[in-house]
Amino acid sequence: MADRTFLDWPFFEDRHRDLADRLESWCKLNLPVDHGDVDAASTALVAKLGADGWLTHSAIEPDGSGTLDVRSLCLIRETLARHDGLADFAFAMQGLGTGALSLFGSPEQRQWLTKTRAGEALSAFALSEPKSGSDVANIEMTAVRDGDGYVLNGEKTWISNGGIADVYCVFARTGEAEGARGLSAFVVPAKTAGLEIAERLGVIAPHPLARLAFKDVRVPATALIGDAGQGFKIAMSVLDVFRSTVGAAALGFARRALEATLIRVKSRELFGAPLAELQMVQGHIADMALDVDASALLVYRAAWTKDTGAPRVTREAAMAKLHATDHAQNVIDKAVQLHGGDGVRSGHIVESLYREIRALRIYEGASDVQRVVIARQMMGGN
Repeated sequence: MADRTFLDWPFFEDRHRDLADRLESWCKLNLPVDHGDVDAASTALVAKLGADGWLTHSAIEPDGSGTLDVRSLCLIRETLARHDGLADFAFAMQGLGTGALSLFGSPEQRQWLTKTRAGEALSAFALSEPKSGSDVANIEMTAVRDGDGYVLNGEKTWISNGGIADVYCVFARTGEAEGARGLSAFVVPAKTAGLEIAERLGVIAPHPLARLAFKDVRVPATALIGDAGQGFKIAMSVLDVFRSTVGAAALGFARRALEATLIRVKSRELFGAPLAELQMVQGHIADMALDVDASALLVYRAAWTKDTGAPRVTREAAMAKLHATDHAQNVIDKAVQLHGGDGVRSGHIVESLYREIRALRIYEGASDVQRVVIARQMMGGN
C-alpha cells in the first residue's frame, strides 16, 4: 500500500481526503485495463471516468459556474497514475483539452463541457508543431479571417488524443502582432472539413497520438476562444493550471515504483538474507523516499498556491513539474535496478513505469525549458 500520510498535510481539506479515499476504492475495482488496443482502451476509460463522475473535476460547469480545483486535479492524476498510466492519460487530456473553454470559453463553446465531463466526447489540446514545441511563440499555423469566419492552414504534431478526439482546442497565428502576441485559440470539431489525421505516432508507452493536417479548414468566427491575439495568454493560463498535474502523475508513478521496490527488497534474498538488510539497498530506499516526499511538497505547494487565489503560479508549477518528473525518473531507475532481471522483463510493473515516465520530462514544457522559466522568474523576467 502506497504511503498516504501526505493527505494529512495542511495543503488539503477534508473534501480532498474524501476524494482520494473514494478514488482509491474506484481504482482498485476498475484498474488497470487492457492496453492491447490503445484507442479503444482510452475511449472506454474516458466513458467510465465520465459515467462515474470523475470527469466533473476536469472542467467547470457548462453554465460557467465552479472552478478548476488544482489540488483535486493533482490528487486524481497521482492516484490514477499509480494504478494505470493510461487511465491518468485519459483523465488528463479531458482537462487539458477543454482547459481553454473552462477559463475563456463562451457560453456556446462551453456546451462541449456537457459531453466531455460526461465522458461522451474526447478532447485534445493542439498546440505543438513540427518546429515549435516548448517555443509556443514560434507557431507557424495560420488562421486567416475570411468573411464571417477563419480559414486554418498548417500542421500540429504530438497531439494527445489525436485521431480519436471529438473536439480540438487549436492555436494558430492570426497576426495581430509579431511573436506571441499574434496568436489565437479556436475550438474545432474533429469532423470539420479539411482536418485530417496525417499520421498516427507510436511511442514507448503507447498512448493515442497523432500529427494533424489543417487544409483550408473553415470555422465560424464563434469558434474563436476569447479575443483575437489572446492565444498565448490562453495557452499559458491553461498550462499554469495543468503543469502541476504533470508533476502529480510523475509522483504517482514514483510512489508505485517505491511500493513495488519495498515488497521486492523485503522478500528477495541475497547471500542468505533479505536485500533490505543491505546498507546500500537501504540507502537507495532512503533516496527514493526523499525524492517522493520532496516532489509531493512541491506539487501540492503549487496546487495550493493556485487554489488559494494566486493569479499565476508559473514559478511554482515549473518547479513542481521539473522536480517531480526528473526525480520520478531517478526513483523508477533505482526500482529497476533493485528488481534485477525482473526490472526489465516486459510486462513487469517497474518496466512499464520506466517507459511511462520518460515522456513526462518532455511534454507540457521540457525539463530544460522549465529551468529557463524558473531562472527568468527568479531574475524578474517574463
